[in-house]
Amino acid sequence: MAEQGQFRRVITNLTHGGHAILDSADEAEKTAQTQESLSTRSAVVQEATDIAAHVGTTSFDFLFPDLAKKFPAEHLPQGKQVATVVRALLDLGAAMVETPDEVRDPELNSPIPAIYTYWGQFLDHDLTAATDRDLVINITDEKLPPIPPDKVIEKLQNLRMPALNLDSVYGDGPFAPPAVGKVVVPYDGIKFRLGLLAPVPAGVGAPIPPVDDTQRDLPRDDARAPLVGDTRNDENLVVAQLHVAFLRFHNAAVDWVRDNEPEFESDAEVFRRARDLTRWTYQWLCVHDYLRTVARPDVVDRVDTAEGNLLELDRRGTYMPVEFAVAAFRFGHSMVRGAYDWNRNFGRPGNRSSVATLNELFQFTGKGGFAGQLTTLPSNWPVEWDRMVDKNSQFANRFARLIDTRLAPPLADLRGEGNDPGLAERLKKLLKHLAQRNLLRGYRLAAPTGQAVAEALGVTPLSRIELEQDSSDAVKKALGAGGLFERTPLWFYVLKEAEVKELGRRLGEVGSRIVAETVIGQIRNDPGSYVNRTSWSPAQGVLLPNGRPVRTIADFLRFAGVL
Repeated sequence: MAEQGQFRRVITNLTHGGHAILDSADEAEKTAQTQESLSTRSAVVQEATDIAAHVGTTSFDFLFPDLAKKFPAEHLPQGKQVATVVRALLDLGAAMVETPDEVRDPELNSPIPAIYTYWGQFLDHDLTAATDRDLVINITDEKLPPIPPDKVIEKLQNLRMPALNLDSVYGDGPFAPPAVGKVVVPYDGIKFRLGLLAPVPAGVGAPIPPVDDTQRDLPRDDARAPLVGDTRNDENLVVAQLHVAFLRFHNAAVDWVRDNEPEFESDAEVFRRARDLTRWTYQWLCVHDYLRTVARPDVVDRVDTAEGNLLELDRRGTYMPVEFAVAAFRFGHSMVRGAYDWNRNFGRPGNRSSVATLNELFQFTGKGGFAGQLTTLPSNWPVEWDRMVDKNSQFANRFARLIDTRLAPPLADLRGEGNDPGLAERLKKLLKHLAQRNLLRGYRLAAPTGQAVAEALGVTPLSRIELEQDSSDAVKKALGAGGLFERTPLWFYVLKEAEVKELGRRLGEVGSRIVAETVIGQIRNDPGSYVNRTSWSPAQGVLLPNGRPVRTIADFLRFAGVL
């Protein structure tokens, strides 16, 4: 494994969910010549140049290399059919997003609390930091040839070591020499510095208890930019507040080590111990709470207890599976709500507003400008986590949406995306539409079909009847027009499998396998993880005030002092 010092710990100016090709400059140059904007061309070329100059990267590869070797037989149609397939993917993506008048009854939400949607996003940012801003999709609809798998492996790079090691939280650590002119994660000694809430005038909204706890924002500079290891964690307020919880968990772990483990004496020893306990707790929760909630528990158990794993470190080294990154793990997009029961200023009818919209949760971050002149989060906007973690809540809108092929309306018009004035209007619209981006990217990066992956795993593929089940006419038309009933995009397939096999309550077998194999495999392949360094369980970790170990995400938030 490469030394982590070679890797860039603090990552800025990326957006969520993209991937780039290191030699995309040549294609981008040719593409930009067909666009009306020279500024688009220069931005794309500079982006590719900056990417190529970066040396601290790990590889992407295919979880199913035998399928990659059969390219294009186990992939979506290509050759002369490219234009037809691209058009079908665009139509399919458009049909997957509900319009406002189609939004489902809240009673039809999943049994998964909303926190799991954003724990997944946080996990994604910890595993992958790809290097694009979706500019590799900056080509005409008619010309989107998939990149052969060997070229994807050669050119697609990951700025993160794909381990659950919380680089996005710890940055370069408290003992690194000052980095002049660079963003660093700020520490007060061996604890994280936190951002202070900004008080709001009376009548604007109630301050969120405990009102004397003002350290509930990310640390920021004077321009409101987050001083964190990955600025993508300030894209929306839910993941930003979750990042705050991780900062506070570490700080509480420092106090716990000092109070309970006197054998760790120096600041360096205490810091490393608190960091290990934070990382190990997080890793354990990813397997034993997160995965067993969003995926089939029997599949997770089978992967977790198996002697072998699809991510075999001695075969290809450390890598991030393309099938996970561009398809299966994007299942979380279907869980995103258009609005949330956020805190007491929202919630039940009769309050100032019944819900906090997704757009507001993007707006009330440093990147979103806090909707005013404030430089930190206002005191009426912190989350009340009890509304996001309760698996037994009586309120349906405190849960994630079903894992299925229908996405919330705001995901067709993403805030903060596609706003470059140099982009053509068609490209702006494409970059704002999450489903279309996901489908085009999967095609572009040679993800195998859902049927091919199912067969490789020994799972009976979905039938055409199952693919059509409860699908709209527009979805069925797009699938038929592109030949996608027989060769189905992996992202759509994973969502449809969850929809028809598990009623949208969790991932199906194919989705569960890809996600569990990747997450558990990365933990196994990390020599510093809880499974390799110790015979560790939460009973050997930090304890809650009542003496109980941290065994759930809700417990994690309690120990952090935010629940």
